Amino acid sequence: MSPEPLRPLGYQHRHDQDFRRALNNAAQQYLNDKNDHRFADVRFYLKSLILLLCCLGSYLLAILAPVLGYFFVFYPLFICFALLLAINLVHDASHNAIFKSARANDWLNFWVTIPLGLDPECWRVRHIIFHHAHTNIRHYDLDIEENHVLRQTPYQRWYPFMRAQHLYWPLVAAMTFPALIWFFDWLDRFHFTRVAPHLRHQGNQGVVSFIFAKLLHLFVAIVLPAFMLADTGIGIGTLLLTYLLSQMFASLIFVVLILGTHWAKATFYTPPKEGNMPHGFYTHTFSTTYDWKTKPYWLTYWLGGLNLHLTHHLFPNWNHRHYPALAKIIERTAKQFSMDYHCIDAKALFTYQQRFLKEMGSGKKVD
Repeated sequence: MSPEPLRPLGYQHRHDQDFRRALNNAAQQYLNDKNDHRFADVRFYLKSLILLLCCLGSYLLAILAPVLGYFFVFYPLFICFALLLAINLVHDASHNAIFKSARANDWLNFWVTIPLGLDPECWRVRHIIFHHAHTNIRHYDLDIEENHVLRQTPYQRWYPFMRAQHLYWPLVAAMTFPALIWFFDWLDRFHFTRVAPHLRHQGNQGVVSFIFAKLLHLFVAIVLPAFMLADTGIGIGTLLLTYLLSQMFASLIFVVLILGTHWAKATFYTPPKEGNMPHGFYTHTFSTTYDWKTKPYWLTYWLGGLNLHLTHHLFPNWNHRHYPALAKIIERTAKQFSMDYHCIDAKALFTYQQRFLKEMGSGKKVD
C-alpha cells in the first residue's frame, strides 16, 4: 500500500568537513569547560514538572470548576500547555536528548503526547528521518509535500486561488494538528505513506499501541469532559468545537515556530538523479534554516529553543537547554569559515515568510 521507497540520499561531506570538525570541537570544549553533558538537567526537569502541573491543573479546572465560564478559559489553556509539553519534552525526547536511554525517551513520548493527541512515533519519523535529513528537498522532506492548498516550493503546481495564500496560510497552519491527529497519523501507521517502514514498532504491537494512545487521547480530551460537564449545559457540540479551536490555535503556534524558519530562508532543492547532494550537510542546513530571536529573550527557554532552529538542526541530539550557548559557538565558527549565519528578529522572520508566500502564490516556477 505504501508508495515506492525513495533511494538513499546523502551529502558530499568533504565539502564542509573542516567547518564540521571545528564546530564539534568547539561544542565539546564548551561541555568540557562546564563539566557538563548534552542531556537534560535538574532545571529542565523542574520546568517540565511546572508545565505538567499547569497542564493538569488547567484540565481539572476546565472540567470540575463550578463556574461555567471556566471551561472556555481553561480547556484551551490545557491544550496550550499540552503543546508546550510537546515542544519542550517530546521534541527533545524524539532526538534522544533528554535521557541517555532511548527506551526511556520513547516511554516519555508515549505518555506526554496523550493530551495533545499526536502519535509520537509517526511524528518522530516524519521529523527526524525525512525532515531533518532532507530539509527542503523535493520528495524527501514530508513537511513540504504538495497539498494543493498551500504552494510551498517552486516545483509544486499552482492554482489561481493561491495568489491569496499569504493571507489564508494561518488557517492552513492551524489545521495541521487536527489533520495529523485524525488523518495523517492513520495513513502513516497503516502503510499509506513512506513513514510506516521506519516505525520502531511494526505489526500488531505497533497497531495496538497506536490505537490505545488514540483512544486514551479521545477519553481524556472528549469523553471524560463530556461526562463531567453533562449537567452544565455544555453539550457535545460545544465541547467538540472548543477542542477543535484549541487544537487549531496550538497548531498555528507550532507551525510558525518550526516551518516558518524554512519558509523564510526560501531555498529548495531537487535531488540529483544519481548520487548524493552536490554540497555538504552543514552547507545545506545554512542554506535552508534560520535562527531567530524571541522578545522577551526568556521566551526562548519556555519555547524549547525552537526559535534557534538552525542551532537545533546542527545539534539535534543536544538538549535545548544548550541552544543559546551553541548558537554563539555557531556564530563564531561560521565567521571563521565565511558561512552565512544570521539570527534575525521575529519581525524580519514574518516579513520573509510573507514575501516567500506571495512569491510562491504568484506562480513563480523554476527553469
